[in-house]
Amino acid sequence: MSASVDTILVLNAGSSSLKFCLFGFADDGLDELVRGQIDGIGTDARFVAKRTDGTSPERIDLDDAAFATSVAALDWLWRWLEGALAGRRLVAVGHRIVHGGPTLSEPVRIDAEMMTRLEALTSLAPLHQPHNLSPIRRLMAERSGLPQVACFDTAFHRTQPIEAELFALPRSYYDEGVRRYGFHGLSYEYVSRRLREIAPDEARGCVVIAHLGSGVSMCGLRDGRSLATTMGFTALDGCPMGTRTGSLDPGVVLYLARERGMSFDEIETLLYKRSGLLGLSGVSNDMRELESSDAPGARLAIDYFVYRLACEVASLAGAIGGLDALVFTAGIGEHSSRVRAAVCERLRWLGIELDPAANTAGRSRISSVGSRVSAWCVPTDEERMIAGHTRTVLGLGRS
Repeated sequence: MSASVDTILVLNAGSSSLKFCLFGFADDGLDELVRGQIDGIGTDARFVAKRTDGTSPERIDLDDAAFATSVAALDWLWRWLEGALAGRRLVAVGHRIVHGGPTLSEPVRIDAEMMTRLEALTSLAPLHQPHNLSPIRRLMAERSGLPQVACFDTAFHRTQPIEAELFALPRSYYDEGVRRYGFHGLSYEYVSRRLREIAPDEARGCVVIAHLGSGVSMCGLRDGRSLATTMGFTALDGCPMGTRTGSLDPGVVLYLARERGMSFDEIETLLYKRSGLLGLSGVSNDMRELESSDAPGARLAIDYFVYRLACEVASLAGAIGGLDALVFTAGIGEHSSRVRAAVCERLRWLGIELDPAANTAGRSRISSVGSRVSAWCVPTDEERMIAGHTRTVLGLGRS
């Protein structure tokens, strides 16, 4: 790869973290230079960054009092990046934005008008959107000449038919925006592109991608287009997650409010932060800890997780008209051979035959040569997807 001079910064801002990745680029593609994050914003702030030049990761414990907000974290990160750029020129910033609403189906350049549109979507993702927008607002004020691009987690799913977006509510609610949006779209877009490179025949068929991280969802694709997904109006729906419930009878929410006297804030905390693997196990939301634990709750949580994943794969196969390939990605999907094996075992009836050695080794193809439905392990890279979109939107060359 030729020497990279210009760079693109990718930012993913959350409630207590600020993840970043810096890419250099020339005519022949993107070259990752460094990635890292500031965690524990507002509580126990710490910084870690790993360069791709082979140097040891950099770790810094930060002054908690000075890192009470994501804006303060961004200001500190910006000063650190000035050294990391090492003479390179920063030409743009790409952002992961959770919600693009029903109309934003492509990455867009951010200006004042677009910022107003994004802020208007906050009610659809109140726990995510404000944090995503905070660094954009800061950069617009402090570095107004620096182009910024918004890339949406919902955009990839706008190819779904209306029956996949509807709830069985009066149609007026759909028209007002109460519909299934789906999330993790940047991950699905990247993985579907990688699948076209390593398994083009399967990629043209019916594929289910399982994004298994702290947040969990699945997407059913045909010829690389999203036709159905497990997450709906919010990032609570579908599969169980690290601390989130996944699918839940809405009557449970009514019961908690009416019979238990829980407030909306208490219910929100329960559903988002105290449920999922953590709630079921009583041990942890981290699959690595659960797999190493002898606690009965840990085993129960894993078994339930696998059961629900298998159910969702079968449901999506019905929605997209078959299944040619199952792809695992994200933290658990890429690193837990135990979860992959257990899910594939439950889906043997669909024609998945695992190759145990390939699965244990975490190879790209983890199914046997004769398996009617192939299974794959494909690492995701949402940051690279965002950097590529940023180049395209701004006309900075080939992504």
